[in-house]
Amino acid sequence: MTQLFNFIFFPLKKSAEIISDSMSIIWFNDDFYMLLLRFAINLFFLTIIIRYLYYPKTKRKDYLFTYYLIGTITFFLCFGLKKLDIDTGMGLGLFAIFGIIRYRTDAIEIKEMTYLFLIIGISVVNALGANKLSMAELATINFSVVILTYILEYVWLMKHETRKTINYERIDLITPDKYEEMKADLEKRTGLSINRFDIGKIDFLNDTALIRVFYYADEQELSDYHVN
Repeated sequence: MTQLFNFIFFPLKKSAEIISDSMSIIWFNDDFYMLLLRFAINLFFLTIIIRYLYYPKTKRKDYLFTYYLIGTITFFLCFGLKKLDIDTGMGLGLFAIFGIIRYRTDAIEIKEMTYLFLIIGISVVNALGANKLSMAELATINFSVVILTYILEYVWLMKHETRKTINYERIDLITPDKYEEMKADLEKRTGLSINRFDIGKIDFLNDTALIRVFYYADEQELSDYHVN
């Protein structure tokens, strides 16, 4: 009777044990320490780039919020995908991450786009370099990005030149010999200290022209980039 009982129920018991093992929850492993270490490194370099390189120049708190959260979620997403060890999934995940750069809302300026790409790239490197890169290599990559960004932002490109497009009606001033007169008129109307300007499309039918004026944003009193 016992043998018959084991013969009938042993396969069911074995199947239940297999299912139980496959559904077991891993509460903790050594990768947790690696996660904390990598995240601390990533957050440290993100703070340098976002808070101490980008923000003092732009004063844009909306992008400050965006960069921190995108950098953090990118890091955790890449770290989690790498744990799955699925090459196709990793490729699709990275494709989706870089695809979010094409926002469908407000247009993002080229400088903010560059910082966004920088934040995503740093987060991906810090997350995926767990077993492939040494700490020395990882530090070299991060410090190189930070130093290069600092040099470009605070040494070589001290002045932030931006531009506006103006629909200008005084086409009698668009001739080269009246350049200074037209510049003075544009400065008087816009209140900007104009560095230079270009003449774009000219509409003689409506007596208007598109003018692109270039100015240093940090020299304007009402600019977000102005420094006292």
